Amino acid sequence: MTSATLSPTATAQTLDLGVGGMTCASCVGRVERALRKVPGVQDATVNLATERAHIVYDPATAPGMDAVLRRAVRNAGYEPRSAAEQEADEAQEQSRWAGFMPVAVGLLLSAPLVLPMFGDLFGRHWMLPAWAQFLLATPVQFWLGARFYKAGWHAARALTGNMDLLVAMGTSAGYGLSLWLWLTAAPGHAPHLYFEASAVVITLVLLGKWLEARAKRQTTAAIRALHALRPEVAHLLSRDGEVDVPIAEVMAGDRLVVRPGERIPVDGLVREGHTQVDESMLTGEPLPVLREAGGQLTGGSINGDGRIVMQVTAVGAETVLARIIRLVEDAQAAKAPIQRLVD
Repeated sequence: MTSATLSPTATAQTLDLGVGGMTCASCVGRVERALRKVPGVQDATVNLATERAHIVYDPATAPGMDAVLRRAVRNAGYEPRSAAEQEADEAQEQSRWAGFMPVAVGLLLSAPLVLPMFGDLFGRHWMLPAWAQFLLATPVQFWLGARFYKAGWHAARALTGNMDLLVAMGTSAGYGLSLWLWLTAAPGHAPHLYFEASAVVITLVLLGKWLEARAKRQTTAAIRALHALRPEVAHLLSRDGEVDVPIAEVMAGDRLVVRPGERIPVDGLVREGHTQVDESMLTGEPLPVLREAGGQLTGGSINGDGRIVMQVTAVGAETVLARIIRLVEDAQAAKAPIQRLVD
């Protein structure tokens, strides 16, 4: 998946840019407003699930738009992402438990702060010493909660607010009040502290963000599955015989060899040989389809038991598989009018 892809249209061009650091609908709105303020941008839509921005702009009035848009995203407090960074992050997040460690640490540190409350249900009142509450709550507040302070600071610099700023302010108020009550308490007096409130809020928000990240991975699973259908290497038929080349170097008009059991690398026509092709990924038809000389081949489908030579007719964004992926991504990025109102 590329994070910066240009696609020319009749009167404008579109560019897809990866955006990192978004956490809520407020972040989406801020990035969209920052991009739309760039001269030459006609429209900008940001997808929180895929963490990508789709921008439509006039190339005549906006030369070097990619660099300008990246700077606009960075000035808004977010990180423009490269394709390599996005792919590396997605590879690390394949596990269903990816990112759960901060939640586990938060639960471990918050549990002793909450357990004394359950004693009241059985008529037993006891509390942890103030110093113990302080030691348990401080790592949660400033280590696990550092992400909220960082994102909240970016929002404050942009003169706007988001959920991270709200969490940082609310938990800091509870933590700060507890610290002040503890340090100013009279000797022998045990003040009522709120360290458990700030720690539990941060832990629960982290749990919610982890569940949200899992849901986002599920929503993009279909797109990742479609990307996985594209082979990385093609067998180019040259004067010197077969040469393995990266799929990005294949051009229209090239002749490729497809061996039995391999995926068709790009769209094309059969020039030599015949085979049965599994096109279930495209049509849903489970039975193989016969393809002879002159027959149409679709990139991503699976060659059967025949060795064939094909001539390339479409590559890159012009293949059927690439158009399917683009349609799925556009459907995810599209917003209903009511969703814009909610955002």
